[in-house]
Amino acid sequence: NQKRIFDRLLGKDVRYYSAHHTADITMRFSSGAASARDALNLVITSIGRDALSLLALVSVAVIQDPFLAIISAVVMPIAVYGTRKLIKKAKAIFKREFGSAVKLNTVAMEFIQGVRTVKAYTLEPVVRERVHAYVDEVERAANNLVGTQAKSSPLMETLGGFAIAGVILYAGYNVVVLDRSPGSFFSVLTALLLAYEPAKRLARFHVDLTPMIIGANMLFELLDGEAPEMDQDKLPALPVGRGRIEFDKVDFGYRPGEAVLREVDLVAEPGQTTALVGTSGGGKTTIINLIERFYRPTSGAIRIDGHDIAAHSLPSVRGAMALVSQDVFLFSGTVRENIAFGRPGASEEEIIAAAKAAHAHDFIMKFEHGYDAQVGEHGVQLSGGQRQRLAISRAFLKDAPILLLDEATAALDSESEAEVQKALQALQSRRTTIVIAHRLQTVVSADKICVVDGGKVVETGRHDELMAARGRYYTFYQMQFAHERKAIGDAPAIADGDPPALLTA
Repeated sequence: NQKRIFDRLLGKDVRYYSAHHTADITMRFSSGAASARDALNLVITSIGRDALSLLALVSVAVIQDPFLAIISAVVMPIAVYGTRKLIKKAKAIFKREFGSAVKLNTVAMEFIQGVRTVKAYTLEPVVRERVHAYVDEVERAANNLVGTQAKSSPLMETLGGFAIAGVILYAGYNVVVLDRSPGSFFSVLTALLLAYEPAKRLARFHVDLTPMIIGANMLFELLDGEAPEMDQDKLPALPVGRGRIEFDKVDFGYRPGEAVLREVDLVAEPGQTTALVGTSGGGKTTIINLIERFYRPTSGAIRIDGHDIAAHSLPSVRGAMALVSQDVFLFSGTVRENIAFGRPGASEEEIIAAAKAAHAHDFIMKFEHGYDAQVGEHGVQLSGGQRQRLAISRAFLKDAPILLLDEATAALDSESEAEVQKALQALQSRRTTIVIAHRLQTVVSADKICVVDGGKVVETGRHDELMAARGRYYTFYQMQFAHERKAIGDAPAIADGDPPALLTA
């Protein structure tokens, strides 16, 4: 049933969702379940009504006159052949219809989610053309499917007519030539005439059932596919202490033969902030993904407090850390519900305390309904800074020993960033914190800075140490500061290793 299917979906890893479009998954889940139910209902109805009736009537005909029954069955091979051809055609048409429906739902979903971009760039004609084209494809496929299914009735009526005609001719020959009594054939003829309707419905049943079976099979593919996170809770729980994180010669690639990380050695100490900096695509976010066990390393090990996280249950590993990313996801519901996702079952006092710690309480209380205010789909009713502070509230409520910050302030304006930075600084206290930052101004005071480039940690140290070494970090720093100085106008030169006021965390 759908409950089991959804449990299976929850057991699939992030890699699966990266490889499949949302529209494809949701259509398999909803349409596939409906197809499975319809197929089951159709099978029960047909077997209970038509198959049993046909079997009983054919048995009567065979008992009364076996040879006459055989004559009527001559058309059966033709009926089977014709029905199989219709079934094969129906399969192909339904697959095309499903593919077109997925494309249609994809375009419609993307339009709804990106409506601001569509309207800002006046893309309505482009979107309209795409949607209309896919609607036409779906309609053509649906009409072809209905036409194919409808052909089963004329086929069976024609073949049934030949069968009845054969029986009548044979009976007439026996009566006229062999001088047999007509009454002896009436029971056989009556049984065959009564069997005609169930036989016609069964032929239509097979053609109608085919699309339902294909739809159900698409659902079952979700069940049969791997769900690597399904039984993870059976592994021993991770015994978390202070939250020391260690990467030991970790390699990883999202696709075979494509290395994203190469022999990464990295240690994040408890109570300290470790910053990851470097060019885009260097592997910084991948490190966060591996710590969260969204993916598994190709080789090497990741340990928390000396324990390999691959040998312990996912709930316990992920329960030891809180993630705040640039792309905050809020669920449809209230402010209270979204904060409570940090720790389901938390009390009202704990939720409010978390919001206050994240500098979110004041703006929440300005809403008409306070903590019961609806955030809208994906938090559309809130500003970027407000969404970010709700995400930080979740992290405060979770109170995990490890904090992962993935470009948590990258998309915010200066005023919002200042508020979020206050919340983050409070959240980082006494926790093992790993920060990914594009702007170096947010990490100059970190306890350790790791420069990630080309899938490797190429430099490690504090800000002043890395500046003195004049390596990769020094180059990044000078380039970024020159860009920022140009943006705000010329500023006095600074000594190497001395962060300007602009870059203090």
